Amino acid sequence: MLRFASRLALPTRRQPSAILYLAAQHRALTTSLSHVASSPFAKGSVSRTPAATVSTSTPVVSARNASTGAQALQSLSQRPPRVLVTGSLGQLGLALVNEMRTRYGVGNVVASDIRKPTAGLPIAHPEGPFVYADVMNYPLLERIIVDFQIDWVVHYSAMLSAVAEKEPARALNVNITGFQNVLELSRIHKLRLFCPSTIGAFGPQTPKINTPDLTIMNPNTIYGITKVHMELLGEYYHEKFGVDFRSARYPGILSVDTMPGGGTTDYAIDIFHHALQTNSYNCFLKPETRLPMMYISDCIEGTLQLMEAPVEKLTQRVYNMAADSFTPAELDVAIREHYAPDFQMNYVPDSRQAIADSWPASLDDSLARRDWGWKPQYDTAAMVHKMWTGIAAQYTPRPTKLEDAGELTKVTQA
Repeated sequence: MLRFASRLALPTRRQPSAILYLAAQHRALTTSLSHVASSPFAKGSVSRTPAATVSTSTPVVSARNASTGAQALQSLSQRPPRVLVTGSLGQLGLALVNEMRTRYGVGNVVASDIRKPTAGLPIAHPEGPFVYADVMNYPLLERIIVDFQIDWVVHYSAMLSAVAEKEPARALNVNITGFQNVLELSRIHKLRLFCPSTIGAFGPQTPKINTPDLTIMNPNTIYGITKVHMELLGEYYHEKFGVDFRSARYPGILSVDTMPGGGTTDYAIDIFHHALQTNSYNCFLKPETRLPMMYISDCIEGTLQLMEAPVEKLTQRVYNMAADSFTPAELDVAIREHYAPDFQMNYVPDSRQAIADSWPASLDDSLARRDWGWKPQYDTAAMVHKMWTGIAAQYTPRPTKLEDAGELTKVTQA
């Protein structure tokens, strides 16, 4: 049975032995997976594939061909970074690409996924470059990185907690081998790499209240195991090869723009859609299950703060990042008190309850606040208001208890 090394002590540096153990266990696993795509971990040589196809509403020339000799000699400090975002059609990828294209320029941010964008997706700059990129296909990823002269990679491609439990072999393949591909390419091409971690990287023995950055990590889900692997391997590549690897442990993320995507914390999105459509919701978690949550704009801003932080400011490579924590019962009360007095909440815990029980109730993110200025803007009340008003606009208007209530201001946490 696969087991990952728990961080049972609290060292200031992680031990290479844990990483070697993880690597050995993963090699044993991946040899039995018949559908592993070509990668430097499965093949001794790398063959070239045809150039990546760029899908845009207007012609986009690759950065390599568009650059003049003078532009090619420009240092990264003198121009915006060129960024590749994998898994860009997911909840976080869409929001991050939109914000990055506003900050760095539409042509400097290459969105990628294994499916094509649809008309209903909230894409602010659809004219920007989009490419097909299977993270299991190492040669194709390398071709994209070279053709577009990529400087940064944001690796969002992953299978989330509840979905990964149903397809563990596929989740191991996508989450581990896919990350190893982008990590190795970051080493070769000297890229800055961000890959999010999660509260799911912690486990039942982790302190649940104000969980620190360095503590016991013994996850009991495939998703959590793959994220511990990611953290350890990323830190190893930083210490061994100097790769500029960065990661933040995300809590549950709330957004009005995308539907729930299979995560255990997604009840906090689904509840608003059901409340507005049917005025009732069957919650798959118990009423007092407290979990850390964050509104998506805070998540995107925090991610960019970490990505843009000067390397000398970082005292570690993986940080906790949190905003507020609440329970399903508290969310139920907030909806009934402010928006739908007759809303009915039913509790029908399923297999996701065990996953939630193994996660922290709150995070200590003091090091992120100290090192790179992390400061969330939304507390629970502001998140609830943003979710209700944003999702309500997508449905036929229905009366609320506080129809004449003005816009709640965003609440800054100290």
